[in-house]
Order: sequence, then structure tokens, then C-alpha cells
Amino acid sequence: MTIMKHILSRRAFTSLAGAAVLATMMPAASFAQDVTIPIIVKDTTSFYWQIVLAGARAAGKDLGVNVPELGAQSESDVNGQISILENAVAGKPAAVVISPTEFKALGQPIDEAAKAVPVIGIDSGADSKAFSSFLTTDNVQGGRIAADGLVAAIKEATGKEEGEVAIITSLPGAGSLEQRREGFLDQLKTKYPGIKVIADKYADGQATTGLNIMTDLITANPNLVGVFASNLIMAQGVGQAISENNLGEKIKVIGFDSDDKTVAFLKDGALAGLVVQDPYRMGYDGVKTALAVSKGEKVEANVDTGANLVTKANMSEPKIDALLNPKI
Repeated sequence: MTIMKHILSRRAFTSLAGAAVLATMMPAASFAQDVTIPIIVKDTTSFYWQIVLAGARAAGKDLGVNVPELGAQSESDVNGQISILENAVAGKPAAVVISPTEFKALGQPIDEAAKAVPVIGIDSGADSKAFSSFLTTDNVQGGRIAADGLVAAIKEATGKEEGEVAIITSLPGAGSLEQRREGFLDQLKTKYPGIKVIADKYADGQATTGLNIMTDLITANPNLVGVFASNLIMAQGVGQAISENNLGEKIKVIGFDSDDKTVAFLKDGALAGLVVQDPYRMGYDGVKTALAVSKGEKVEANVDTGANLVTKANMSEPKIDALLNPKI
């Protein structure tokens, strides 16, 4: 079974993803009833973004708002997301909720969109000051949490807070990923002088690339003791490499976000931990905030939706279980 099939296996998301893709091909105006608030995610096929869409869908139902579920089929399709945003705004919705795929490239399109409708940002930032509100994990703090979790796992295995580690980032230029990288590296530099970063790699948004990068790191760096894979796709690829080589005891890995595949790796020891966000809340509160802005209500400019370190030891706790198994 391919990695992508694993991504879609949880909760049989194929039909949901297909519906979201179809939505990207339909004019936003075709959804118009009383109030329409499109949500545009980075990748309709990913489990993480399916949770975001589920939260937005629930908000639409609770608030009586039409919520078209839009997005490309890959986080690397920057131009596709720009076109989707432009088409959504052309439908004259009450507001738009978007998670920008790339910080620089989405700046001007969001500036233009905000001249016509309120724009609510979720998850990742853009080079724009036009957001009416921005709801996200504090990704710098998420990177710090990952660093603390990784060093704790290394210490548990070796008895020492020292050794060679690597970081693998899914794509260059993505705001949330760069912030996680920044927080991770800063935390190591500030708190853990015995930890040395010997590789700082960028991939192309594909889990197979993460697998290949990790395999190469294993071969080239026999003293490697830890890795931070800074999003779900990279955690899948890195976890697979660790699992296939039976290196869970020797190389500790902290991933970011969760799905069936990464949770299985966590249970089996291929991953030492996952930093888990609250994507359902991002989707729900994103639509709720957009509706409030469209009514002229005052909203918070920035909202931190939180992050938690999940390990095999705490994954059955009620709070953590709710994050790992959201109500889709």
C-alpha cells in the first residue's frame, strides 16, 4: 500500500476529498444562499486538512452558513490555491477563510482579496497585513515543544542530553513550517548545548521524499540520535524509514500532526512523539470568526489554537485522545 493510500485510509476519506476537489471546480456563487463563507485549505486530500474542513462544516451547520470546501490536491500547488482564492472572491461571499500555502506568494493575492471581502487566516501566515483575524498554532512554540520532546526522548534512551540530530522540513517558504523550524533550532541553541544539528533538509512536500531523505541520513550519519519531521507528510516518510530499518531505539523522531499511520508508528516506537495541533478548532472558529467579521463585530486579531506533545505514555489521556481521534 502506498503512503498516500495510508493517508486516506482513516475514516474512508476518499469521498470527502473528492467532494472538496469538485468544489474547487465550481464557481463560489453557485453555493450562494443567505451567507456564504468559503474555506480554502492547502490540500484537500490530507487527513489534517480533512479535520480542518470537518470543523468548518460543523460551524456552517451550527451557524446556518454555507461553507464551500475548497483547496488544491497538493500543498505545493501554490498557483492553484491563488486561482481558487480569486474565484471564491469573485462569487462575492460574506468572507473567506484561508490557510495560505506559501508565505510570499500568497501575500499580494490576499491583499487583493481583502479589498473585496474580509479574509480570515488559519494555520499558516502570508506576507499580508490584510487578515481581519488570524487563528493558528503558535508554530514557533510548537517547534520548541518538539525540541524539548526530542531531547527528552534522547535522554531517556542514552542518559544524556547530547548527540547529533537533524530537521526535515516539508517545503521551503511555508510560513508555519519555517516558524516550527525556527522554534526548534532556537530551543536547541538556547537550552541544549550538547545537541548538534548536523543536517537541515528541505523536501518537496511528498512523503516518499521524506523517506528517501531519512534513508540517506541513516546511511551517512551513523551517530544520528534524533530527527524533527516538521509536518504530517514528513513524519509519515521518516517514520517509515525508521520502521523499515528497525531504528526506533537508536534514532528518536518527533513528528508534527497525526493520522492513522503516524499514530501506529508512535505505538510501535518508530516515532517517539507527535506535536499535535487542534485543526478542528481552526476550521470551526475560522468560520465562526469570519461570520462575526462579516456582521461588523469586533474579533481578536490573533488567536493561538494550541499544541500538545503526544507520546506513547500520554496518548490514551482523554484530552489527547480527542485530538488524535477528532469527530469527523
